[in-house]
Amino acid sequence: MTNDYAAALGRLMIATLFVLSGLGKIAAPAITQAYIASTGLPLPIAGYLIAVVVEVAGGLLLAVGYRTTFVATGMAVFTLATAVFFHNNFADQNQMIHFLRRRLRSIARYDGTVFPGEH
Repeated sequence: MTNDYAAALGRLMIATLFVLSGLGKIAAPAITQAYIASTGLPLPIAGYLIAVVVEVAGGLLLAVGYRTTFVATGMAVFTLATAVFFHNNFADQNQMIHFLRRRLRSIARYDGTVFPGEH
């Protein structure tokens, strides 16, 4: 498998995670907005819309390979922000798992999509 195909496959796998997460938010907007509000962040509707756009549109752009460095960098910043604001109670095992999962996504994105072929 050449590097181009491997990078495309990696982008597709990462994009799938984001698109499915975004679609889950679209399917349950009230629950998502209530969770955002429960963290004390202002404007839950704005946070909800940002999350849906980043996850669905960013995931689709990443999947097709459009401006991967720019898109992946934006998604990495989004991932870090969600980890800090939503998954920061390390005494709760579920939150710890979510935090680590988001951090690993961020690392994977930088490793394989932001700098493809830079290994």
